[in-house]
Amino acid sequence: MIRKATLLAALSAALLAPLVAATPDTAAAKASRQGISLSIASITPDVPDSQTDVIKFTGTLRNDTGAPLSGLRVRLRYTGQKFTDRALMAAYATDPNPATLPGKASFSSAMDIPPLAAGAQARWEFTATPVQLEYRSFGVYPIAVDVAQNGIPATQVAPQRTYLTYAPPTVPKVPRNKLAIALPVIDQPHRATDVNPSPDAKGAALFVDDKLSQAITGKGRLADIARIAQVAPSEATWFIEPSLLDDLSMMTKNYQVKAKDSVTAKPANTEAGQWLTAMRTSLADSPVVAVPYADPDIAALAHKGLDDQTNKAIQLGGQKARALLGRNDVKTTVNWPAAGVLDADALDLLSVSDDKVNKVLLNSTNLPPQPPVAFTPDAASTIDSVNGPVTALVADPELSRLFEPAGPTSVLLSTQRFIAETAMISAEPGQTQPRSLVIAPSRRWDPNPALVSALMKTADRLPWLRLTTLDSIKPGKASVPRAGLTYTEQDRKEELSAKYLTPVKDLAAKAQLTSLITKARTPSSFDAAVLRATSSAWRNSTRMGRAVTKLVDSAVVERIDRVQITGTGPDRLRTLAGTNGVVPISVKNSLGTDIALYIDVRSNDPDLLQVDYSQQEPMTINAGQSGMVQVEMKATPGTSGDATVTVQLRTADNKAYGKPQRLTIRTTGYTGIASVIVGAALTVMLAAVVLRVLRRRSERKLARTAKNRERATV
Repeated sequence: MIRKATLLAALSAALLAPLVAATPDTAAAKASRQGISLSIASITPDVPDSQTDVIKFTGTLRNDTGAPLSGLRVRLRYTGQKFTDRALMAAYATDPNPATLPGKASFSSAMDIPPLAAGAQARWEFTATPVQLEYRSFGVYPIAVDVAQNGIPATQVAPQRTYLTYAPPTVPKVPRNKLAIALPVIDQPHRATDVNPSPDAKGAALFVDDKLSQAITGKGRLADIARIAQVAPSEATWFIEPSLLDDLSMMTKNYQVKAKDSVTAKPANTEAGQWLTAMRTSLADSPVVAVPYADPDIAALAHKGLDDQTNKAIQLGGQKARALLGRNDVKTTVNWPAAGVLDADALDLLSVSDDKVNKVLLNSTNLPPQPPVAFTPDAASTIDSVNGPVTALVADPELSRLFEPAGPTSVLLSTQRFIAETAMISAEPGQTQPRSLVIAPSRRWDPNPALVSALMKTADRLPWLRLTTLDSIKPGKASVPRAGLTYTEQDRKEELSAKYLTPVKDLAAKAQLTSLITKARTPSSFDAAVLRATSSAWRNSTRMGRAVTKLVDSAVVERIDRVQITGTGPDRLRTLAGTNGVVPISVKNSLGTDIALYIDVRSNDPDLLQVDYSQQEPMTINAGQSGMVQVEMKATPGTSGDATVTVQLRTADNKAYGKPQRLTIRTTGYTGIASVIVGAALTVMLAAVVLRVLRRRSERKLARTAKNRERATV
């Protein structure tokens, strides 16, 4: 009894240690610096279930002191007291204090090491039974292997701590909990626009980097994920980001990579096609969820006024994933948000999408139990959204960390920890109903294929676990009350900022114009490009995200400028003869599709010039053609000179398209005084003409009279 109290006191004190999985390789490295390195290679069986089972322990001891050593003995440390909860297990794993090692050092389960030369390595092996280890009931027990020299614990070598789960038959049977494993295939966007907009590129895909070439080959991150997919159980649920598939698909043809001011041509990448084929084959029988295209930062979009991008991302993501994986059953109704956290605004945005997201996968900090519980809560819960209830699945943090350790680790010791954690959950006091558990490593994980494969294989054979798909986990009788979505100030700070998203918002508005101007109102060809600029990947790389945004913006502006008002500029005067008339305005369509638009003309000098023009229906201009309207204008009586008008193209939705253009109109109307002067001048001229006519008639009459007199005289 005293021994039990001593162990519990030591383990309770160890709870102050950080709850981070210990890495045996780190301990081994520390031991190596001190001169001797100790490692455990195997424990078989890893789950003894009978008092008479012979448990075999093997490993190695290496002498790096630079001098021969003798009198070394490797021994097993054990106790018959099992852990009472998972917190004590976590504390034990990270406690560096030798005093908290299991209190008994076995004399029968030990091995003397022959004199060990400098740099030499010896293999050790010994056995034990549950009876010898004083195991009496189902549970998880702490064990360790240490080194003694001449009967005294060797301080220059770190002992190796681990767990042993004893699982004899129980009455009633230990509950068999459901376990779902979510595995992400999420990267960052590697393109800005879909293709290089330059005419010389001939439609080649334009990448902003060539990182995928390394990621899908050798020991690259995506290559490792593909290896895991080949051996993963069919129950594992895969979250695949469609823009990654899209990028790799474009790499199967000739493509280009932009680096600063240069563009490098790349040949078709055969490994990209092989990776896609391998994933299609490996996941043929597994459930697949399409992450919204480009993995946008949905919380930031909800908070910064870019709501419509979320629905576009979900729709486009589903379309691309189904097409590139060659299957129609890819789901889009499950969402795994950035960092596994969201707030009510983001949840509402997801719930009102066309596909109506009805399930979210969350980090445990985002939806804690309320009140707190001393046991492992069921993974499934229900939360309310503006569009009705949504199922929330909360990933177990410790099990998820085992799939993605913080540093190098031993596959064996991680497996022992996994067995222990899941067994402890099943043995927690008060459990009568099977519970559901979810494992979800970080969304852009860099996995160890050997470790992940071993853990999944182990999960599939443990009698207290039942592997299942994520979709099959629903709230049930074992669910516990939760506090609601907990979204901290730090979570908000992690989002893409308003400073970053403001130009993205402007870009999205301009990109939409390229769709609204078309007669058929087809979706914008820049939808995918805009979504890449909203990716949550840029949370930690805003510089790259801004570069992507600028590239897309340049391409959108170039597309908008293909529809232009012709004949503008300060040196292109339009003359209005007299006080009124019509001025032709021409629009050229250099796009490859028909457009429909309105032309809005307004006078900038209404005191000099009035515009009388209205358009009842949009004007259609065929691809490669020009359209013209005649705009009536009227100069104010008594004025003359130059006036300007602003011409703005507008879409059928009355949205301004492109920049407004100014036209200079020269009027030639006369003023009132000028009219009087002209009238008087005309009167004088007319009088002079009349006088000249009368004078000429008088002169002709006098000439005829004189001539008649001469004839009479003769």
